[in-house]
Amino acid sequence: MNPYIERASVWHDFHERWIPLVADLIGAQVLPRYFVRIDEQMYIHEQSGEERHLLGRGDVLVPALSPPTVAAAPAGAVLEAPAQVRLPAVDTEGQSFLEIRDRDNHELVTVVELLSPTNKYKGPDREQYLGKARKLQQSWVHFVEIDLLRGGPRMPWLDMPECGYCVVVSRFEQRPKADFWPIRLRERLPEIPIPLRGGDADARVDLQQVLHRIYDAAGYAYYIYSGPPEPLLSTEDAAWAAAFVPASPNGKPR
Repeated sequence: MNPYIERASVWHDFHERWIPLVADLIGAQVLPRYFVRIDEQMYIHEQSGEERHLLGRGDVLVPALSPPTVAAAPAGAVLEAPAQVRLPAVDTEGQSFLEIRDRDNHELVTVVELLSPTNKYKGPDREQYLGKARKLQQSWVHFVEIDLLRGGPRMPWLDMPECGYCVVVSRFEQRPKADFWPIRLRERLPEIPIPLRGGDADARVDLQQVLHRIYDAAGYAYYIYSGPPEPLLSTEDAAWAAAFVPASPNGKPR
């Protein structure tokens, strides 16, 4: 994994590029028996006096409302309210995920989630995500959870070994057990299975190849190295990661 991609100014872009690319890769393997759909979980953030900012977002995507043209006051008396209230300040954040559905009856077969900081850090967004995950894990739906973030607490899977990143593949027929891929910072990201209905071979996703394709297409080599990784690495790991930082166009290290 490239630890610089976890920076707040980069991660949302990576996440939103990852979802459609993996949808295409899985779709090519499962059509026409199944189809892959991109869906979105919405998180509504009420802002307090200490304005809350969306984790992993570089800016607000929705433009401010333009003031409407003031209409003439209606004829006749206007009833005055005894008081006025204001709309709360809110941010709305969407987190995309993948659904694999049966072509014939559109039944949900598998859900694939790539975690974001919103899902991991303590608070109502994490609880909302965990509620959705628990509901899926109590159904006949396979659940794949991919965590490529060092920051934030792990999801509450039991008996997890120590690791920097991880993948969980929860097949409904194996529950309460699930397959687990622990990944360390310097290890190659694995190829993982995406389970389907009984009798059908798993689809496969090579996470390392997906990362390389996004890195090249997004031009990350030109702008994500302007600061240290987030969260900070140990001295030893930082030295290892720095060796992969590309030179700037003038030939000097970034």
